[in-house]
Amino acid sequence: MTTSFRLESGRVVIKIGSSLATLNGVPRTAWLSVLGEEIARLRQRGCEIVLVASGAVALGRPLLKGLSGRKLEEKQAAAALGQPRLIQALNEAFGPHDVLVAQALLTLEDTETRHRWLTARATLDTLLKAGIVPVINENDTVATDEIRYGDNDRLGARVAQMIGAETLILLSDVDGLYTADPRRARDAAHVPLITDFDASFDAMAGGRNANAGIGSGGMITKLEAARIAWAAGCRTVITLGLRDHPISALEAGEKATWIVPPVSPETARLAWLSGHLRPEGTLFVDAGAVAALQRGASLLPVGITAVDGRFDRGAAVAVCGPDKAPIGKGVTAYGAVDIATIAGLQTEAAEAQLGYRGRPAIIHRNDLVLNEKSDRSS
Repeated sequence: MTTSFRLESGRVVIKIGSSLATLNGVPRTAWLSVLGEEIARLRQRGCEIVLVASGAVALGRPLLKGLSGRKLEEKQAAAALGQPRLIQALNEAFGPHDVLVAQALLTLEDTETRHRWLTARATLDTLLKAGIVPVINENDTVATDEIRYGDNDRLGARVAQMIGAETLILLSDVDGLYTADPRRARDAAHVPLITDFDASFDAMAGGRNANAGIGSGGMITKLEAARIAWAAGCRTVITLGLRDHPISALEAGEKATWIVPPVSPETARLAWLSGHLRPEGTLFVDAGAVAALQRGASLLPVGITAVDGRFDRGAAVAVCGPDKAPIGKGVTAYGAVDIATIAGLQTEAAEAQLGYRGRPAIIHRNDLVLNEKSDRSS
């Protein structure tokens, strides 16, 4: 049985591991060139692509003369040496297709702290809208064992969650999940499609790939990443990367494991906003703002009449109409003090009042969920 999904449009996160990007301490230039061709083709269809690329430590380690590159500080030094080499190799791979790449190094806090999450998302959104491919890696130079993802599979899933991606592609050294380790069990069966993602699949994955020469994790980390993506309404595919034109092969139905959630990224995000955010304050808005929000608009400074509570940028807040009744909640792009300063002002006047150019909206429509009663009244 084969399963395939054609990638026609939308946002796609592609993760490549160190063993794909590098070989014996140097970039795998021929393979990267093919990947550049594949991504350029997807972009022509209307896909927005984010590439999560490992390999900085593997490329930098040979340059650490006399050091093993295994201690934490040596890995960090290797990452500092190797990251420019990785980006240079990717620039050379994408250059013939007139595709610009941009480096974005993230730490765990960038996806776990709300105000930093908002900043990172805004940066990635801007790059994607400009037609640029963000190349993301963990900032290994400053990350420590206590505050790091530890594996770019999970980083890829967090990025997919952050940008509302429809698909997360994990290009791997295996062609998907099996019912047991196929290297040890001859009767292991390939699992092509998962639509009911329960804990039984974890037992199939085995342990972590502790014996890998480069890279980290293993199938279990890929399933952990898939669960993050699943919760965000993003489908995940695990497939063999070290083949000719791996994306084309994937779309043609070559062996892979697709993990497909029952909801879309938009539905999952609305559910998260509705059920998992506890308001830290309240914004009161006028009748015009209520009507605009019901039409799908963002919340602008001009519609705010009052602010209650002390909160920072990235906080969850309740939104109430002129009658003080709650109409929804969302994640704010400003702190309480700044919102109070610009409440009731047009956007241009708000910028002048603050003395800096911030986000156009107090709450972007993608970060806002209205109560059902409010929806029905529109």
